[in-house]
Amino acid sequence: MGISYLIDTHILLWWLFDNPKLDTDCRDIIRNPDHRLIVSSASAWEIATKYRIGKLPEAKQLVEQYSQILHQAKFIELGITSAHALRAGSLPIAHRDRERSHDHGSG
Repeated sequence: MGISYLIDTHILLWWLFDNPKLDTDCRDIIRNPDHRLIVSSASAWEIATKYRIGKLPEAKQLVEQYSQILHQAKFIELGITSAHALRAGSLPIAHRDRERSHDHGSG
């Protein structure tokens, strides 16, 4: 098997919904059958949450058939353990969500 790629939620959605924001290089990577395409299980949570609050109304079928759609697209789900979550939460990298929450006085 070739190179492994961790596909983030935006790339996943852009691919599945054929969004023109997904550039040609990304499309070529995803189309390449030699590549191993991995999607974090956190993407399922993020998509379901955005669908529930109305920010992603087009994702109804995706939420209802997430596992089957991932399988059909030949994406491999990466499960997240509490150790992964703790490590990710401890990273010193600034994240846009964190910056936005501070800008709005919550957080």
